[in-house]
Amino acid sequence: MKIIQACGDSIKETVRSLLGRGKDDFRDIDEKVGQIIGQVRIKGDSALYSYTEIFDKVKLSGLRVEKKEIEEAVNGTDPEFLEILKEAAQNIRNYHENQKEETWMFENGDKTVLGQIIMPLSRVGIYIPGGKAAYPSTVLMNAIPAKVAGVPGIAMVTPPDRQGGVNPDILAAAHVAGIEEIYKVGGAQAIAALAYGTETINPVDKITGPGNIYVARAKQAVFGTVDIDMMAGPSEIFIIADEKQNPEFIAADLLSQAEHDELAGVILATPSGKLAEKVAEAVARQARLLEKRQIAETAVRDNGFIFVTENIDQAFEIANEVAPEHLEIMLENPDSYVPLVRNAGAIFLGSYSPEPVGDYFAGPNHTLPTSGTARFSSALGVYDFIKRTSYIRYSKESLKNNKSKIMRFAQREGLTAHANSIKVRFDCDD
Repeated sequence: MKIIQACGDSIKETVRSLLGRGKDDFRDIDEKVGQIIGQVRIKGDSALYSYTEIFDKVKLSGLRVEKKEIEEAVNGTDPEFLEILKEAAQNIRNYHENQKEETWMFENGDKTVLGQIIMPLSRVGIYIPGGKAAYPSTVLMNAIPAKVAGVPGIAMVTPPDRQGGVNPDILAAAHVAGIEEIYKVGGAQAIAALAYGTETINPVDKITGPGNIYVARAKQAVFGTVDIDMMAGPSEIFIIADEKQNPEFIAADLLSQAEHDELAGVILATPSGKLAEKVAEAVARQARLLEKRQIAETAVRDNGFIFVTENIDQAFEIANEVAPEHLEIMLENPDSYVPLVRNAGAIFLGSYSPEPVGDYFAGPNHTLPTSGTARFSSALGVYDFIKRTSYIRYSKESLKNNKSKIMRFAQREGLTAHANSIKVRFDCDD
């Protein structure tokens, strides 16, 4: 890892490079994605079967995962892992229950009633990656908040394997989360199917879940027709630690993100030059033992930084500039430092709250803003699966009391029909 003395220009240049990871010219990809979306809109299921054969190398006889397939996956799942899935799901459910919003109304004194109605979205689509790896945790993190919000219709899409099946861990997680509508389709074609519908797949109101660059660009392309959760970029972790912390712990946590992606960002900020050197050595040593060594070492080489800061306050200043997806505070009395955090997707406090606790088990959502977007966005939650509708009820008396002000406002903006909408109600009174 590159050790950098934290001074003005070096910090700014490094932060710019971190936030620029993965940003490229997407014109060629967008053109291909546009063609795929167009074909799905025109040909429906036929396009899905065709693209599945081309991209996933399998000829399907049906798109929907049958109930029998789900049952076989659940029955074939290692019982211990199934119990872990259930416990994790309960933790996630408990956490997200606290995010529920309630409808509210109040009377404004002159028989005016105002309020806000909270309603769940009618139907959402969840994209779960397949192919090289399976992520049952992603199923839980996307499905359970939607369930807690009260969404009545949830459709899950995931790419099939070469035998036309779906990873059994994904199906087991879907069962635990209460998802029964599952389709064997992935890529940009799956996003198009969710957005516009086909003969088999009914369209949704919102699409959530991560995927490759084609999935990400497809989500952006259909945004407006449907809502989406976020445009996710490469993962990142930022750790703030002092000389009292265990360098082996820090190195392990940095590598937990480095193994995700060659573009993953792994950053430590510490006032201790001695700790910086120990962590750099531990990262290099531990990386050699990883199954995904090549990915991790590339991420560390290209996007691994250790800032040696003047003090802890400066470490937080850099963290707020990066606005990391994951922020670990490995300091004594870590809670006391939380007020210094302005920008972070999720905060992990102390030496025994490593980032994987949040990925799998603790309860908060692991779908988090990346690439600096924690400056203005939040983790996926129940609030992503609801809509808020304002509620207004004026009596004749309250409208009469305010009619001249409302009409004056409308006339000021040159909208005479707006003004007349008020006036016409009292013409017979004048």
